[in-house]
Amino acid sequence: MIDFSLTPKTLKALKSAKEGADYLRSLSRYYDEHEHAEVKAEEIAKMREHTARTNAILAEPGPGDGGFLTLILLTEEQSTGDPMLGGAASTTGLGNAAIMAVATPEQKQRFGHLFCAMAITEPGCGSDTAAITTTAKLDPETNEWVLNGEKIFVTSGKRCEAVVVWATLDKSKGRAAIKSFVVEKFRPGITVTKLEHKLGIRASDTASIVLEDCRIPYDNILGTPEIKEAKSGQAGVFATFDATRPAVASMALGVARAALEFTKEKLEEAGLTFPYDRKIHSLTAVQKEILDMEANLEAARLLVWQSAAMMDKGLRNSLEASMGKAKAGRVATLICQRCVALLGPLGYSREWLVEKWMRDCKINDIFEGTGQIQMLIVCRHILGFTRHQLK
Repeated sequence: MIDFSLTPKTLKALKSAKEGADYLRSLSRYYDEHEHAEVKAEEIAKMREHTARTNAILAEPGPGDGGFLTLILLTEEQSTGDPMLGGAASTTGLGNAAIMAVATPEQKQRFGHLFCAMAITEPGCGSDTAAITTTAKLDPETNEWVLNGEKIFVTSGKRCEAVVVWATLDKSKGRAAIKSFVVEKFRPGITVTKLEHKLGIRASDTASIVLEDCRIPYDNILGTPEIKEAKSGQAGVFATFDATRPAVASMALGVARAALEFTKEKLEEAGLTFPYDRKIHSLTAVQKEILDMEANLEAARLLVWQSAAMMDKGLRNSLEASMGKAKAGRVATLICQRCVALLGPLGYSREWLVEKWMRDCKINDIFEGTGQIQMLIVCRHILGFTRHQLK
């Protein structure tokens, strides 16, 4: 049985993280309206100061909660301020999760200090990673990998110091031949060609990257170059998603919580109350809707926490990670849309952040595996079907 009772130390850390989230919220509108603007050095310093204060609390003597679950809790809290702005002060990206999941101790030492992005999606390849066309060929004379291809929608592709690139060693062997490679940005042949203008999470850059005869050392491959059967060939690569999907889901929880708490506050200022001790038939439509949104948000949160707690215990959490990601992404999108509607013209205006939260949350139902893909994964796990039997 998993107990989600939080220790006093974790609760104290969450209180500290809220102060950091409040600071992010004060900057949120500016960086939404100034997409691709460099975050000011003094603001980064203040963000890191808040983070250091929270980390210091977690490092205090005494019992604490599980490492990954604590990270999920803090990610949700930070996302109530802004889901991506805090990344400007972060020292890790999505690629770092891949390195931590499958790299050797020597590779973790080499790449662990770098801010690493993850490059999977291509112009002709989205959710179906078997369609990846970026190639990695071994040059036997120099013992280097030579990468060629184009990657799109790379989160933090401009800001990062290295990119974890998914590429195929042999297109004819499908998914089993796909491997991940660490490509430092200083390598000749890697070029950022475009920055996207996006609906939401505009404080984060999203880039297109082209690899043209980009040479990297042999030891920059994560895992083995051996091509095994499809079922085992990508076990290490896809293990990354077991960690990143709960993290992305916790971002959705934070944004939805921010929108819901703000909406309740404004409705209460207008004279509405939200009693929890009255029968459902005696409540107004608005009261019912708010309580229903709260219940769905809590259900999503418990799924996400379960997947994180399982990871802390060393248990395989692929099913639970997909369940939490699917639920949180969908719930957050619906909650933020309804909050905009409940607040009327001001909810739709830029005077309040609710319309921004509605734009920000949508990506959580898309990246790190779309909601539809998560449902397929859940069905395959539960029913025991292969990808060919259930599409």
